[in-house]
Amino acid sequence: MSLGLTAYGVAATLPMTENPSADFSDTPWWVALIKAVGIFVYLLLSTLLVIWFERRVIGRMQQRPGPNRNGPFGLLQTLADGMKSMLKEDITPANAEKLIYTLAPLIAATMAFVSFAIIPLGGTVSMFGHETPLQVTDVPVAVLLVLAVASVGVYGIILAGWSSGSTYPLLGGLRSTAQVISYEIAMGLSLVAIFLYSGSMSTSSIVSAQSSLWYILPAFFSFAVYVITMVGETNRLPFDLAEGEGELTGGFHTEYSSMRFAMFFLGEYVNMFTVSALATTLFLGGWQAPPLVSAINDNMLGGGWWGLLWFTLKLWMFMFVFVWLRGSLPRVRYDQFMRFGWKFLIPITLAWVVAVAFIRGAQLGFLGDSKLTIAGRELSVATVVIVSIIAVMALAAAWIWDDKRAAKAAAEDEAPPEEIDPFEDGYPVPPLPGQRLAEPGPRLGATREPVLTTAGTSRTSTAVKEEDHG
Repeated sequence: MSLGLTAYGVAATLPMTENPSADFSDTPWWVALIKAVGIFVYLLLSTLLVIWFERRVIGRMQQRPGPNRNGPFGLLQTLADGMKSMLKEDITPANAEKLIYTLAPLIAATMAFVSFAIIPLGGTVSMFGHETPLQVTDVPVAVLLVLAVASVGVYGIILAGWSSGSTYPLLGGLRSTAQVISYEIAMGLSLVAIFLYSGSMSTSSIVSAQSSLWYILPAFFSFAVYVITMVGETNRLPFDLAEGEGELTGGFHTEYSSMRFAMFFLGEYVNMFTVSALATTLFLGGWQAPPLVSAINDNMLGGGWWGLLWFTLKLWMFMFVFVWLRGSLPRVRYDQFMRFGWKFLIPITLAWVVAVAFIRGAQLGFLGDSKLTIAGRELSVATVVIVSIIAVMALAAAWIWDDKRAAKAAAEDEAPPEEIDPFEDGYPVPPLPGQRLAEPGPRLGATREPVLTTAGTSRTSTAVKEEDHG
């Protein structure tokens, strides 16, 4: 069967099996509204639970108990913290742009919730006599819409940094801008392979296309790149450069307090759920049951409301990865983060997209049956092109590795820096390039010899001289 795909006005006909999208024909508006409210409550409860989960897991990693006072096992600690934030004083700086300062946290939190409307949480279920999918809506370019809405949510962080009227929030907003521009490109490129394999950008169609094989296997490199970029997109450790406490004293939300401060954290955790849900949808089969479970009694545990259970389990697997990274890795330097994105991640992802395009073209017969004779053997053009791309990627990786090794060896061969005494001329002087401060010696007071005063008590020679001058 030929499936006509149209993206950005360019039509292409691919000979592949058609993947049906979600059917909303039997979904009245009030059922869609109930689903929207249900997803909102689902995200709120999940956020409350994941904050408790994060604090308990990190406490365990650091050999301490974590929250265990409010409620059983400390489950009500997050709720108590939220009530405490509501009762705190809401302060607006005198130099702030008050309207934008107020709207910024609302933009960040609202866009995080909107993105989840396009994610399929389950298959078709019966709600109040209507057969409807567990998804608020779906569009032919659903994945691009999720990326676009996530980018709009970053405007909340940028505007918060600018409108606070302070230096540190502004620097945090600028970092967030560069971070999103850099890693949104790599994230979008990592998803191109999924579009090529599924032949669609609809989330429900992509889930249907994974009924026989999850895309994490043929597109594992795309999955690895997406996981790296989703951590950078959500400003989480080790990529939380927009709010680095050691450098920017809190970054873009330094001047915020009370519920405005809490709104940023709500948006951050909901964004974590959104990118995790997108990874589940694109790489792990979405709401579909694992292969071994789906084989039980003709997928008895894979349809209907069971899909919500499998989707939630996969979602929380990614949330554990977020928590694990926070408890294990230190924050990277800003220049290292930018260099990694522009000089390594984007180029190698571009090469991967080209390789996947040729692989899919060969599978679908677009490259024809042309043959090349190499060393007396006939090889297809597709095979030669794919092997050439892999060889170029390997050579590029080897060149980057050798360049780093040469730079490290050159740094080790440099002469040791000259030691200087910053107080040699009486005034402190900072070290110049190629110099370093001398190691501090013993304290001056430790070398003074005590002298015996007339009263028989021990006094230092410096104290005696001071009294003589007095």
